[in-house]
Amino acid sequence: MEYAKLGRSGMRVSRLCLGTMNFGVDTEEREAFRILDAALDAGIQFIDTANGYGGEKSGLTEEILGRWFRQGGGRREKTVLATKVYGYMRDPLDGPNREAGLSAYKIRRHLEGSLRRLGTDHVELYIMHHVDRSVLWDEIWEAFEAARLQGKIGYVGSSNFAGWDLAVAQGEAKARGSMGIVAEQHKYNLLCRLPELEVLPAAQGLGIGVTVWAPLDAGLLGGNALKPGVGVRGAAQRERIEQVRGQLLAFSRFCAELGEREDTVALAWLLHQPAVTAPILGARTLEQFERSLRALEVKLAPDALAKLDEIFPGPGGEAPRAYAW
Repeated sequence: MEYAKLGRSGMRVSRLCLGTMNFGVDTEEREAFRILDAALDAGIQFIDTANGYGGEKSGLTEEILGRWFRQGGGRREKTVLATKVYGYMRDPLDGPNREAGLSAYKIRRHLEGSLRRLGTDHVELYIMHHVDRSVLWDEIWEAFEAARLQGKIGYVGSSNFAGWDLAVAQGEAKARGSMGIVAEQHKYNLLCRLPELEVLPAAQGLGIGVTVWAPLDAGLLGGNALKPGVGVRGAAQRERIEQVRGQLLAFSRFCAELGEREDTVALAWLLHQPAVTAPILGARTLEQFERSLRALEVKLAPDALAKLDEIFPGPGGEAPRAYAW
C-alpha cells in the first residue's frame, strides 16, 4: 500500500480510501465486516462514512462501523476515520433544525450522534458534506474549533465545494488562526473532468488534499455498462449510457489492449492525477473490493494517459486558460 499526507496536514492516509455508503443498504453487515477486515489487511486504513448513510435509517452505516470497531483487535486504533455532517437525519428531536445545513447547532448535535453510533470519542476527519452558503463562516469555524479543542475531531474536510468556496473558507480560517480545510471530497473521474477547471487547482494552491467519490461514475467506467441485462438501471442511467456509448466502447477496446479491466484503468488514472490523494472505493462485495487493489499496481505510461485524454477530453486545462486567450 502507498501512503500520502492528507493535504498540508501531517497525517498520512492510504492512497485508496474505503467508502461505506453501501453498508447496510446493498451490503449486509457480515459482508461489510469482511470488506473492512480485508481493507486493513491490505493496508487501507482510511475509511470514509457519513451520518446520513444507511438508506431509510440514517446512521445505520455508522452503527455497523461501531459494531466492527467493538470486535477489537486494534481495528479503531488502526483506522483513520472520516464521517460527515450536513444532511437531514430523520430525527424528530432536531425540530425546526432538521433541514440540511451547517449551523453550529447541527455540527455539535450531529457530531455527538456520530460519535455515539461509531462507539468512539473522536474522528480523525470531520467533513462538511455540502457547502452551506447561508451560514457565516465565523459560526462554522467556531463550532469546528470547539470540537477540535475538545479532542472530538482531528481535522476538518469539505465535500462538493466549488473552487471559490474553498478559497473563502480558507481565507476565513486563516483570519482566525485556524488550519482550515485539509481535504475536499469531490466527484471526479474520466467522464467527469470539470473539476480540472477550478476545484483541483484551488485545492492544490491552498494545500487541500482531494478524495474522489464516484471514481467509476456509478459503474459506467466499470466495464459492465454496455452489457445487456447487467444490474437494474433506471431511465436516466440508460440515457446516460447511450450518450457516452462511443467513449465507453473506445475505452473498453483500449483497456483490452493494455490487458487490464476498465475499472482498474479508471482508478489507476485517478492515482496519476497530482491533485488526488485517494479515490474512494464504494465496493458492495469483497470480490469487488479485492479487484480494486490492482489499480495500485498499474502504472500508465505517458502515451496511455494521452490516449485516455483523447477518449475522454477534459475541459482543456485550468481556468481561465481553458476558455480565454
